[in-house]
Amino acid sequence: QVELVESGGDSVQTGGSLRLSCAAINYATEKKYCMGWFRQAPGKERERVASIAADGGTNYLDSVRGRFTVFQDNTKTRLDLQMNNIRLEDTATYYCALSRLPSIILGRGCRNWSGRDLTTWGQGTQVVVSS
Repeated sequence: QVELVESGGDSVQTGGSLRLSCAAINYATEKKYCMGWFRQAPGKERERVASIAADGGTNYLDSVRGRFTVFQDNTKTRLDLQMNNIRLEDTATYYCALSRLPSIILGRGCRNWSGRDLTTWGQGTQVVVSS
């Protein structure tokens, strides 16, 4: 069974940078699935921040596009999220995720991946932004 382990969450000031990392353990099957980062702020619904498809295509939440970048290593078992020019509204618990549907089904860059089902989750890592 695949296990996702996140790290890198921290407290940061607005305008700062942070890099989150996710390791996919026991992910040995054909790498045809989406990987991505979701976040959930207190009192809000979980939202997909960035995702990457098996073909390397990416998709970003509008509010983070141009500030956040997702990186996947060649083995496709590590996924990093580089967060730059961080804003107060980026405060949330960030979750690494792996779809259980092939990325070819979930659209370009996995843009149709809601995470509501057929998704494996990490335990989450917290990002707290202060001014």
